[in-house]
Amino acid sequence: MRKFTSDRLLVATHNSGKLEEIAELLRPYGVAVTGAAQMALPVPEETEETFVGNARIKAHAAAKATGLPALADDSGVQVDGLNGAPGVHTADWAETENGRDFPMAMRKVHDLLEERNAPQPWTARFVSTLVLAWPDGHDEAFEGVMPGQIVWPPRGDNGHGYDPIFQPTGRDTTFAEMETSEKNRISHRAEAFRKLVEGCFT
Repeated sequence: MRKFTSDRLLVATHNSGKLEEIAELLRPYGVAVTGAAQMALPVPEETEETFVGNARIKAHAAAKATGLPALADDSGVQVDGLNGAPGVHTADWAETENGRDFPMAMRKVHDLLEERNAPQPWTARFVSTLVLAWPDGHDEAFEGVMPGQIVWPPRGDNGHGYDPIFQPTGRDTTFAEMETSEKNRISHRAEAFRKLVEGCFT
């Protein structure tokens, strides 16, 4: 497995919440983190039907465009009662003409579960796949999974995306009710990051 030896990393995301989360997780390793928006990079079309496939598209596009090592995350929520949807289309479900509307997307998840009379608890999982790509085309991939369930109504004001309706297994609070530091310690992305750090940073 290739070790990361640079002091600068491009994070291939335009999502400020995700960038902040990743920057915090990498802070102990002395890596300066830059986001795709700061580099004015376009968002590549995500044409794969897997998290790792879409993460590879984003990471390699960013590394090729800038000459910097690039880290991309593709993540989403898979709801068992919806046959694994929204999955890789998690962000797409929130798209509107005026930008992303996650309250609408969360309601869509709830309404579809109700329509299908999905048995409760509404089991689900958050999945995060990280791909670290180098300008020479090499990459390393890591996956983290957080099992849990969908709850309704939404609870909490922290986090982002679907966090207010996702309650991790073994917890009585949603991701959005947790302090950011607590979520970052236990989340699917944290698990993927532990694997990334072990593989490439230590």
